[in-house]
Amino acid sequence: MAPPRRLKRVAVSQPGFLTLNPKVAPADLVSRRRKRVNKNKKKNWNKYSDVQDVEEFLEDVRHQERTTGGLLSEKSDDSLFFLDAGQPKKPEPKEAAEPVERKKRKGRSSRPLRIDLILQQDSLVAPPKDVLAHQKPNAKKLRRAAQRVEQLAAKGVVPRSQKRLLNSQPVDRKVKKAETQANNNPERDFYDIWEQEPKESGDPWYLQQTGKKLVKRPEKLNEKPSVLPAVEVIAAGGSYNPDFFSHQALLQEAHEVEVKKKKEEDKIEKQLAYNKDDRATEETILREQVEGLVEEESEEEEEKEETPKDDGEEVAAGAIAVADKKTERQRKKEKAEKMKEKQRLAERRQTEQQQQLFQLRSIKTSIKQQEEKTKIRQKRRKAKEEAQKAQPRRLGKLKFQPQHMEVQLSDELAGSLRQLKPEGSVLTDRFKSLQKRNLIEPRERAKFKRRLKVKYVEKRAFREIT
Repeated sequence: MAPPRRLKRVAVSQPGFLTLNPKVAPADLVSRRRKRVNKNKKKNWNKYSDVQDVEEFLEDVRHQERTTGGLLSEKSDDSLFFLDAGQPKKPEPKEAAEPVERKKRKGRSSRPLRIDLILQQDSLVAPPKDVLAHQKPNAKKLRRAAQRVEQLAAKGVVPRSQKRLLNSQPVDRKVKKAETQANNNPERDFYDIWEQEPKESGDPWYLQQTGKKLVKRPEKLNEKPSVLPAVEVIAAGGSYNPDFFSHQALLQEAHEVEVKKKKEEDKIEKQLAYNKDDRATEETILREQVEGLVEEESEEEEEKEETPKDDGEEVAAGAIAVADKKTERQRKKEKAEKMKEKQRLAERRQTEQQQQLFQLRSIKTSIKQQEEKTKIRQKRRKAKEEAQKAQPRRLGKLKFQPQHMEVQLSDELAGSLRQLKPEGSVLTDRFKSLQKRNLIEPRERAKFKRRLKVKYVEKRAFREIT
């Protein structure tokens, strides 16, 4: 059987339990065993210490600061007490001969609303100081810069920025602004809103800085990248009913293109070709291996025999090199010979310059010939540049490949447009034209590379049929 104290604690803890005293909560009736705590440890000080009296004192201090602006004990008596002398006497109204109109109360219009009074700050505690509001970015750097300027000014040194301001031209503040003319003025200039270029009015520098002035287009952008026309007219032999000679000329041109391609292919095949009789056999391979072994053995024996001789030669050469040390007399003699050689060359150069005076006629002739050669080279270079303007430039890693010529053979010619068989593609022709005129770079179709292998699965329906 459970003890009666435990049954009482369980009954009181039930949610439906009522007490006789409404001020007493059911949880207060449950007697809890006091927990034994070691207060020598710092972590238990705040957890198990009763600080209610301290919190009440601090709350009272905060309340006094909000309401009176400080502690009452620190206030003076004049600020806390006043002398009650009763209600002031009202002055007697004077008798008015004529009735005076009532004036409106001045304070009624300026009286604040109740909602504004509620939202007003009623605390007398000063707001905390905003530290960030008084901080300046790079304050330390700016302070040092100001100190440096003061030091330079004390020495009489003027900063560069101050020099620029002193040397700059003064702005004329007395210039009057241009007055806008009235719309109904008959002498006003006519302005067409549909003209190509907008009419500029005002200071050009102001228009340029504000972005209203149009930027001058560079002349290089007006030049076309190629002198070729956008649509090239095909030769007369490409017509649906061409002349015989013009058609043969076009066929000859296409034939030359094919012959050139054939020559390039034959050249590559010739470079890659080899004689089948020159292939190595087992007998030739074995003979080469044996010959190499014999030669290596004979070379090793010769090296062994020649080794002692070489050492003797090196010793002798070293002895000779040590013995061939120049004396002071030999060095002086070589120095004198070098000075004589320099003097002889200087005299020879002077003699040649004197002899050139008698060769003025031949020198003039050589200069004229050189100038003529230079002019010829300039003409060739200019002609080459003009020819290159009609050729496609190298804009990317790929080289431009011209389009295949669209030519019909003699038996494929049609006498009318109804029987004409179309050749080529308009889209390909336009694409190649853009490449040829250096508007886009030559390109290739992207190659699709499958990353994953294709997996074939045999379905159930397929097995039932087979």
